[in-house]
Amino acid sequence: MRRDTFFLIVCSIFFVCSSASLFALTKLNDLKADGPPEGLPDMSHVPNAIPRMEKVYPISLRPYEIRGKTYEPLKSANNYVEQGVASWYGTLFHGRKTANGDIYDMFAMTAAHKILPLPTYVSVTNLENDRSIVVRVNDRGPFHANRVIDLSYSAASKLGMLTKGTALVEVRAIDPRQPQLTKKANGVSENARIYLQLASFGDEAMANRMKGQMRRYLNQPVSVSSVKTQQGFVHQVQVGPLGSLELADKIAEKLSLINVYRLKMIIE
Repeated sequence: MRRDTFFLIVCSIFFVCSSASLFALTKLNDLKADGPPEGLPDMSHVPNAIPRMEKVYPISLRPYEIRGKTYEPLKSANNYVEQGVASWYGTLFHGRKTANGDIYDMFAMTAAHKILPLPTYVSVTNLENDRSIVVRVNDRGPFHANRVIDLSYSAASKLGMLTKGTALVEVRAIDPRQPQLTKKANGVSENARIYLQLASFGDEAMANRMKGQMRRYLNQPVSVSSVKTQQGFVHQVQVGPLGSLELADKIAEKLSLINVYRLKMIIE
């Protein structure tokens, strides 16, 4: 076999195996150039995605690495519920391939998620205005330190979050066999308190050690919350309460600098 032919074959295999990571890196590098379509069209008339049984792409279940951080996709979306910050992506990626090979359409009801199987249907509720939508997750991201889901332009429009750019949301996986059983999230009150959970420990001393380190590093209130489980007590290190999503974003960015990025947002 000629050397140049062998080289082309190796490059092709690498491209197929790394497509999700390469696309994610492109999104990270070009994010500042993204934006809405001309005229900021109102997409409130676009119907929700309709959940249906689909085959999960096996490659979407493989661990992958982005900028030194490893993400391990869930094998199943059953009972998945998470609260956190949603963002959206638009014109820059319109017409490009998503992580599972679909062509991204910013006018469709789709989304990107770091660890859900591809595809997965989820309900997304804006906890600030109580609007709720259904989207099909077919892409990887967002890789910002404090984001749980990246929505298409249409999805963001229906949730009423285009102007602000982000929103506090609840993401809940839908079982296509019983979509009517999906619960609707409750909105947040004006006095809601936001916390970022950094880690959980079985050893209370280790939790308190991290508490002291994070309090000095962040110059923010840090506490340890102890929760009783079937396996015993779990000690959770949390930053907060925080006064705004903007402050939570700044703290998440600072934590990412020391490789603390698996954060969980808690709203009380």
